Amino acid sequence: MTFKTIANGKAISIESIPHLSFNDFSEQATAIVTGGGKVVQFFAFQTEDAVRLICVLRTEELLVATCDAPERYPALTVDCEPFHMFEREIAEQYGIVPERHPWLKMVRYHANCRGVDDVFGNDYTEDIPGRYDYYSVAGDEIHEVAVGPVHAGVIEPGHFRFNCIGERVLNLEIQLGYQHRGAEDLLLKADRRRLPFIAENIAGDTSVGHSLCHAQALEALAGIQTDEGAKIIRTIGLELERIANHVGDLGALSGDVAFLPPANYCGRMRGDFLNMSLLLCGNRFGKGLVRPGGVRFPMNDDNRRDLTARISELKPQVKHVIDLLFSTSSVRSRFEGCGQVSRSDAERLGLVGPAGRACGIAYDVRRCFPTEQYNRLEIPENAEPTGDVYARAKVRADEIMQSIQIIESLLHNPVETHVIDMIEMTLAPDSLVVTLNEAWRGELSHCILTDAAGGILRYKVKDPSFHNWNGLSMSLRDTGISDFPLNNKSFNLSYCGFDL
Repeated sequence: MTFKTIANGKAISIESIPHLSFNDFSEQATAIVTGGGKVVQFFAFQTEDAVRLICVLRTEELLVATCDAPERYPALTVDCEPFHMFEREIAEQYGIVPERHPWLKMVRYHANCRGVDDVFGNDYTEDIPGRYDYYSVAGDEIHEVAVGPVHAGVIEPGHFRFNCIGERVLNLEIQLGYQHRGAEDLLLKADRRRLPFIAENIAGDTSVGHSLCHAQALEALAGIQTDEGAKIIRTIGLELERIANHVGDLGALSGDVAFLPPANYCGRMRGDFLNMSLLLCGNRFGKGLVRPGGVRFPMNDDNRRDLTARISELKPQVKHVIDLLFSTSSVRSRFEGCGQVSRSDAERLGLVGPAGRACGIAYDVRRCFPTEQYNRLEIPENAEPTGDVYARAKVRADEIMQSIQIIESLLHNPVETHVIDMIEMTLAPDSLVVTLNEAWRGELSHCILTDAAGGILRYKVKDPSFHNWNGLSMSLRDTGISDFPLNNKSFNLSYCGFDL
């Protein structure tokens, strides 16, 4: 048996998934990824009589297989680096030891769900994720700089430990987990009517992305088809979320290099795009828009004309600010060559979204595994080769203009949809579904396994930040520590999306 091909957002029976021996599972998964494939999901789940591993990979298609989980096994990361974070997460969640893992440390600082001995020897009565022996460097003039977890301003908690020689960063180690909320456990145990609310609050700046992945998964398991109008509105909602966040990021980057005109303009325009989401569904962050079965709000002709007018007014303003930002020599001198990540490092780390495209990796879920209206839209490759702050900013700028064009094209004709609020669903028993969407940070995936009664056996969430935090760490290698804020803004990763 070999890995099985599956489709994005299509449910299959668990029985149809190849169940391999661990050796075959490990060899095939490693071969696929070393041959150019990528890890979408790799996690453990508990059946009635065993713990199993399941792996979802992507090449030009999605592939899946399972195996029984050994208590200890030779770490796949030794030969194939993209498994690195996934194996650490499995070790933490299920107490399964990946032997010879090159950097086995906790991910979110919590006890495993099986009640077996903790892999890391942590005492979880001490609710302090940072109590950990950080990587250290010794030598003359070597020093450490510790930042966080409490930061100035309205910033989520995370700890950054820099090993420096003078001002030059040798290594940055990042420890998160300070706000682990048990979102996956909530999605597993909560009343099904609460699930959409939990999903859209996994990461507040990605409410539409997470709620869309969740809705598509439940729709696939329940055999529900959404109408064309709902697909159009969902696509507009996701693109508005992308534009608002990218515009905000360009403004933040401008502020970090003390170029205030674009910072001020972008701050105002971000609010304008958030207000378009408000017009669409009554919430500036798109909460309440997407629900399993469709959308909760229609788009009448007045809404459509209003959105079209607002987009038309803002489009030249956005273009002007982007041109101003990238034509200013003082900005270019700070952006270019700062925080470079090579394409080979990006491939090994599995970077996704703008962080990956800035390193020359053209992958975009909207083009490669389209859902909603994306199979009817032309999504350009939009990759930059340099892997620096400039490239990460340029990718965002290009995507803003492309997303505006997408929304304009979807607003041409009247949109009719059957509005839903909450519908009763019966989920297919003993089934699996994997959903992928291109959220504004990159590949976002939800995976649901059901049991024999149609209940949710395992709910797995993977935010793009799960891949990309190590990219930020790599960007600081051999870079001045004073450039950390600029590099951090150029990635703008999610703490809560990672911490779950």
